[in-house]
Amino acid sequence: MSGAPAGGVFSRLKVDWYLVLIISMAVAASLAPARGEVAVGLGWVSKIAIGLVFFLHGARLPREAVLKGLIHWRLHLLILAATFVLFPALCVGITHLPAWITPPELASGIILLGCLPSTIQSSIAFVGAARGNVAAAVASASVSNMLGVFLTPLLAGALMHAKGAVSAGSFWSIVAQLLAPFLAGQLLRPWIGGFVAAHNKTLSKFDRGTILLIVYVAFSGAVVGGVWSRLGPADLVRLLLLCLALLGVVLAATACAARALGFEKADEIAIVFCGSKKSLASGAPIAAALLNPAVAGVAIIPLMIFHQIQLMACAAIAQRYAARPAEADSPA
Repeated sequence: MSGAPAGGVFSRLKVDWYLVLIISMAVAASLAPARGEVAVGLGWVSKIAIGLVFFLHGARLPREAVLKGLIHWRLHLLILAATFVLFPALCVGITHLPAWITPPELASGIILLGCLPSTIQSSIAFVGAARGNVAAAVASASVSNMLGVFLTPLLAGALMHAKGAVSAGSFWSIVAQLLAPFLAGQLLRPWIGGFVAAHNKTLSKFDRGTILLIVYVAFSGAVVGGVWSRLGPADLVRLLLLCLALLGVVLAATACAARALGFEKADEIAIVFCGSKKSLASGAPIAAALLNPAVAGVAIIPLMIFHQIQLMACAAIAQRYAARPAEADSPA
């Protein structure tokens, strides 16, 4: 930890109160799950909310930043390869490990985790804190989320169909459910983009509230389906270790690839942070749209654990990058 005061690192590892709320929804569903007509009603509310969330995603994402950033195509290809090729391959590999290493009940969630796009806000924030290429991070994270609307359901549907978690008959209707609102938001962005940007703080609360509802509905279905009779504390510990190993491999692979290809340090930082993240904001709605509630509730457990691990690890890594001398910014 040389070059970074210990207090500075720990100051970044503060409690994520939103994650606490998400876990609270899982606990509430475990103690008092929605059943019967209440569950059906909440399910329809969550479907409508998911459509609005993806509509807002489409209205928020700046096509201008994406198009401007595409000139740095080598950087973006490397990040996208990490997000949509390396991650899914590693996660599928994890699901093929023996059952005493990877709990079979969590296989669908691990595959979903691997297929998700990168985060936007946290990736950009960490790249900025680490004195990296922020413009490239904005473009890459935006491209990742745009492609994620198409690629994540395709990848997750294909890979989880092989596991029996997604039916082939419902696949294209699920893609349309996510894609249509997103495209509508993109098409209307010239007229509503300013309003969305001006009210982003309020609309972000809607996004977060929707995720809380999704977690409660999904966990309710999982609890009614007997999830806690199939998963125990030892399974969650194994999942934690698997997520730590997965993040470590991707962080190392993206850093080594960036250096081997001769990227400058600022570009390497963008590659490492954008290529190693997975989006909870996209993951929870996609899980709810792609899977039935009993499966979705279990499927978001790996994402919840990985989400917190990536924030804690990247906070420390960003501080180490920020402490580097200026002469270290030349290509490796």
